[in-house]
Parts: sequence; C-alpha cells; structure tokens
Amino acid sequence: QVQLVESGGGLVQAGGSLRLSCAASGRTFSTYAMAWFRQAPGKEREFVAAISWSGGRTAYGDSVKGRFTISRVIATNTVYLRMNSLKPEDTAVYYCAADVYPGGSNWYSGGAYDYWGQGTQVTVSS
Repeated sequence: QVQLVESGGGLVQAGGSLRLSCAASGRTFSTYAMAWFRQAPGKEREFVAAISWSGGRTAYGDSVKGRFTISRVIATNTVYLRMNSLKPEDTAVYYCAADVYPGGSNWYSGGAYDYWGQGTQVTVSS
C-alpha cells in the first residue's frame, strides 16, 4: 500500500506562484508514475501533470502548459508541482496520485492511478 500526503496549498493572488509537494510512503518501490489532478466544486476532475518515476518523462494538461512544472526527487519519494502565473481559474483542490499497477491506461485518465492523497486547496484571488 502507498500513502500520499499533499502540502503547500493556500491563498495566492493572481499572477503569483505556489509549489505543491506530495510525500509518498509505504510500498513506494513499485511506483511507476505519479500525477497531479485538480477538481473545483461542481466540476469534473481535471488532469494537471504526470511524471514517470524512473525516466522523468512528463505530460501536462493544456490549461497549465508553460505555467506549471512537475518534478520528482526519487531519494525522498516526493513529487512537486511548481505553479507560476496563477489564474483564478486554477482555484481547485489539487490531488496527488500514484500509478503502482500499470495496466495500459493513459496518464490523462484518473483510472490509471491506484492511490490518491486527500488533496490540498489552492485558491487564486483576482
């Protein structure tokens, strides 16, 4: 089992920056990829970014390309999401996810991920 704990959320003014962290514990040796999703009240869950654990390949949702950067530190089992040029529409709960049992599903689908954190709130004011 893998446990994920997000941190770093908060209130920021439009145009500002935040860095989210996701600390993984448990059976992290089997991690294949990790990702960030977000969900605003009344809206569908949205793919934000993903990174492969061994190779560091990345993917981003269209709405955050050029503004957000995902990274990982293997030694500490931690994935980060650096968010720059934040917009009010970025306001959401951000969730960290881990893909431990890859079954062929693409990175953009929440169904590809086996474990989820509790989420951290990001609020961007105008």
